[in-house]
Amino acid sequence: MMDREDGGGGGGGGSTATPRPRKGMGLRTWLVVSESGQSRVEEVGKHVIMRRTGLPARDLRVLDPLLSYPSSILGRERAIVINLEHIKAIVTAKEVLMLYSTNPLVVQFVQDLQHRISSLQALSTQQAGERDEMEREDKAEANLSGPSQHTLRRRASISSNERKDDAPETSVVAGPKVLAFEFRALESCLESACRCLDSETRTLEEEAYPALDELTTKISTLNLERVRQIKSCLVAINGRVQKVRDEIEHLLDDDNDMAEMYLTEKLNASKEEVSDEDDDRSENNSQNFTSFKPNVEELEMLLEAYFAQIDGIVQKLSDMSEYVDDTEDCINIMLDDTQNQLLQMGVMLSAANMILNAGIVVVGLFGMNIHITLFDAPTIKFWQTTCGTIGGCLALYLIAVGWGKKKIMLST
Repeated sequence: MMDREDGGGGGGGGSTATPRPRKGMGLRTWLVVSESGQSRVEEVGKHVIMRRTGLPARDLRVLDPLLSYPSSILGRERAIVINLEHIKAIVTAKEVLMLYSTNPLVVQFVQDLQHRISSLQALSTQQAGERDEMEREDKAEANLSGPSQHTLRRRASISSNERKDDAPETSVVAGPKVLAFEFRALESCLESACRCLDSETRTLEEEAYPALDELTTKISTLNLERVRQIKSCLVAINGRVQKVRDEIEHLLDDDNDMAEMYLTEKLNASKEEVSDEDDDRSENNSQNFTSFKPNVEELEMLLEAYFAQIDGIVQKLSDMSEYVDDTEDCINIMLDDTQNQLLQMGVMLSAANMILNAGIVVVGLFGMNIHITLFDAPTIKFWQTTCGTIGGCLALYLIAVGWGKKKIMLST
């Protein structure tokens, strides 16, 4: 509607209004989730996103769904670029930007992100209200009591000593510390990616183990093809999980990369530099900038939790891969045993054929057109000769088989 109104006004009055970029001129639809948990859809170009987040063009290419990039988490000056499985997002200190998609996994991720941000925002608001209420009560008591300066100094020293002694208890009573916005978004991304990979791993487990057991029971072309597809899926999922694990491990090994991801603290530090109006502002600013080294323990604990989770998925895939290898070894042993049985049968048939050829030689000798006295003998002599020839062949066959078993050439 807005595009048509602007076009109509420009054509009627002939004004020098700046022409709006046409559809397809680098514009993309982005889904933006603010720090309050509200989401909206914006259609902006790549250069607007670059100015808005301070990211170079090479970092935006990581988020291009048409290009294949490995899983990565990049910490920059004003934003964090996250490319984990189906999640391709840019996280700043105030909002999360991601390419608009109708993928059910992305829709579920956006809902979880909004719920997490809204719940933690309510928790932080509640804690801030409690702190303000406690401050008001302290001021009211101070105004009503009106103690002397000596009494105030004494109470201050006593309260300071009590705070030092009871520091762990007060930290517990104060409730859980609310994570910064960028860490809440990062946690949602890691949780969604781990949940997706774990779901695919469990689905593959439910399909793989019965198929492998069935293959060991009955070796057929259908079962072999089914196991081949399962192994291909296993290799693909294992590669994806390993990339996510390596990226988290890389962040844990480098404190500087984790320090770059403290966007809220860097933003607050930059605001303090701008608001400083002292004469020695430049000296103090340079000193503060060089000494900006946040405590990365909070982010390290967050990454360690999901590193342990992704490491568990890697272990599941490793166990499944070992089971596949064991099944392949079992199948190879079974095939080798069948092949050995066929070879033994071939040896026994060859021996029988050789003995039969010896009997045929004897029959051929008696069938020659040569008159011998045996032909004039009674009929009983013929049968004796025939039975002797057959018995001799059987005896030779049994001797050959017994010799083969003795030499462990044939199984018993």
